[in-house]
Amino acid sequence: MTQVDFEDISYLLKGNSKQRAAYKALTENLVFEQLLEFDPILVGTIPIAIDIETSDLDIACCFSDHDRFIRGISYCFENYDDFEIGDAVDKEGIVVTFRADDFEIEIFAQTIPTREQAGYRHMMIEYQLLCRHGEAFRNAIIELKEQGLKTEPAFAKLLGLQGDPYEALLKYDMNQSTAK
Repeated sequence: MTQVDFEDISYLLKGNSKQRAAYKALTENLVFEQLLEFDPILVGTIPIAIDIETSDLDIACCFSDHDRFIRGISYCFENYDDFEIGDAVDKEGIVVTFRADDFEIEIFAQTIPTREQAGYRHMMIEYQLLCRHGEAFRNAIIELKEQGLKTEPAFAKLLGLQGDPYEALLKYDMNQSTAK
């Protein structure tokens, strides 16, 4: 895998069919343009090609004014199918979901800068691991996800990480030599 600039979604155009369809849905619906002031970054499994049939488009955002964010998001997306907005469970943040074209889109916004949020940090670590360990590792992650594991627990299982998989992945030492 070559290095990818995940801050510019045009990399999706060179990806697999789902990534290209995601690019089309995001650009034709002007999703990123409407989120621009909230520093949006597409995160999750689709950008790093470990998605499964039920994967959605996850967008991390940062806001400084809760009410302004709610008003802006509502204005931009409330007419989309399945639009919902609410507080994130066990986290300070807001979760917005809606459908655009064939995709469920989930926006997760916090007052934490986008590049410091766990979703972005997880994706970057996972991307590095996928680059290091190759296609067999990628396929094993996808297989575990298809069996019902979430992404971070699938990585933790293959890497032999103990404890909370979300925290363990954030602390993973990239200098380790191989996956287990």
